[in-house]
Parts: sequence; structure tokens; C-alpha cells
Amino acid sequence: MHITRARNLAATTLRLGAGAGQSPTPITGSNPLKPALRALLPPLQLYRRLLRAHRTHLPAEMRVLGDEYVKSEFRAHRDVENPSQVITFLSEWQLYAQKVEGERWKGEKLENGMVERMSEEQVRQLYDLMQAIRKMEEEGGESS
Repeated sequence: MHITRARNLAATTLRLGAGAGQSPTPITGSNPLKPALRALLPPLQLYRRLLRAHRTHLPAEMRVLGDEYVKSEFRAHRDVENPSQVITFLSEWQLYAQKVEGERWKGEKLENGMVERMSEEQVRQLYDLMQAIRKMEEEGGESS
């Protein structure tokens, strides 16, 4: 059943990408500080890339948290059919993968206005993530 959902998301991505026989259009951001994406990866390839990046670039504690978050987000967005939401979802996760692979994520702060553009649910998820990270840091500090 979830394979069908992944195919729906992949099909939407392909419709948004390029026509038959053409390579996907490069996606570039308006922010010069953000790395430009070459082309959106299909959802399953991106999902695997994220888990691989976690496995090779994150400490074990962070990997567990990151893997759980990636899995829950991809599950939550399986049935999204709105093309702009699909593009935003995939492009943000692809940028995240690039940052993890290049280890540019350490010490990074949110852009100005990013929180203001988030929905209440996204702000809650961000807060929950912050709490989980703090809890892990406290547990790690106590065992040292």
C-alpha cells in the first residue's frame, strides 16, 4: 500500500520535472547563500540518500534521532499531491542532505523570518526536535 503512495509522490515529481526524454530542470534558489540544487531527486532516492548521509556523517545518537525524523516526515508526506508542496518538501530535504554530507550544518542558525513563515504544526515540530536534542545532550553530559 505504501509503495503506491511513494509512486504517486514520484509521479508528481516527474510531472513537475521534465517531459519525456528530457533531463529535469535545475532548481536554483534566490538566496545566494543557499547551495543551488542541480535537479530534484525522486523521493525514494532522496530518502535513501538521507539515511546514508546520516549513517556516514552523524554520531550514533544524532543518527537515531535524524533517521526517526526523516522516516516520520516522509511517511507524513506520502499522500501530498499539491505540486508546490511536493517541490518544497523534496528541495528542502535535498538541501539538508547536501549540508549533512558537506558537514555545513554544524552551528547553523535559522534564517531571519523562517519561523514566521512556518505553520503552527511546523513550529511545534521544531520545538519538539529542539527538546529531543537538549534531552540527548543532557543524557550524554551525565554519563561523561
